[in-house]
Amino acid sequence: MPDAGGGGLAVGPVALVVAGGLSVQFGAAIAVLLMPRTGALGVVSLRLALAAAVLLVVCRPAVRGHSRADWGTVIAFGAVMAAMNALFYQAADRIPLGAAVTLEVLGPLALSVFVSRRLVNVLWAGLALGGVLLLSGGGFDRLDPIGAAFAVLAGAMWAAYIVFSARTGRRFPQADGLALAMTVAALLALPMGVVESGSKLLVPSTLGLALAVAVMSSVLPYTLELLALRRLPAPTFAVLMSLEPAIAATAGFLLLSQALSATDALAIALVIAASMGAVRTQVGGKGAGKGVRGGGKRAQRERSARGGGSGGSGRG
Repeated sequence: MPDAGGGGLAVGPVALVVAGGLSVQFGAAIAVLLMPRTGALGVVSLRLALAAAVLLVVCRPAVRGHSRADWGTVIAFGAVMAAMNALFYQAADRIPLGAAVTLEVLGPLALSVFVSRRLVNVLWAGLALGGVLLLSGGGFDRLDPIGAAFAVLAGAMWAAYIVFSARTGRRFPQADGLALAMTVAALLALPMGVVESGSKLLVPSTLGLALAVAVMSSVLPYTLELLALRRLPAPTFAVLMSLEPAIAATAGFLLLSQALSATDALAIALVIAASMGAVRTQVGGKGAGKGVRGGGKRAQRERSARGGGSGGSGRG
């Protein structure tokens, strides 16, 4: 695959990452369409259960030969994954998808700023705060405060996801850790989904849509990102991941009729710029390939995939 310019980015891997982002966010939009049938917790339980089933069949992870510490890590990873998805879908059920992802991305951004500990990151934090103030004040009319709180909490879980995803990736080969953690997450989420929706979860059309969400939000993006990370520098991957609020807003507009005002678009742009700036600053301070966002949620932003472990399929 030829590079775009001397020593530039290969077009193929970039397209794979963008396709993965589109898959995740349009999968999230379909999940929102499914919520009137099953509720947010019902969607979470089906999405995690079906994704776990697919990953177990594809990865066939070994369940023997692991230490107590290994299992403790994968259980913690699964618990964080379940909490992150439950909180995010609760947010998406109450506020526009673009707003939910924009607020959620503050978690990994805060982690990146904290780990870097460079003064310039105060600028990126301020830029992100400006975007949040626009969302809560002038943008996204009547933004539900409970929905916004769920999104911020999901972002905190996303930051924890990054940490445990990296730890799991170091302890388990290939995607074994992800498959096992997804199973733990499904086992934790299923009781909540059953309580909320009961037999509604077993309606064939609902199962079909839930399977589409599981594939689009987990299996497909993980595969695409894993392929991309073989040829794409991790810092570049991390910067591309920062575009997800914009992709989410586009998915919300096209599938959910969630229109954006100029203020909405500016708020999202500020958070994206802050995320990109924080990533580039950390890369400059620690060297290429060590960026926090490049190593964490879907692949480490769900991204330890490049480390051979728990890639980017946990979030909705």
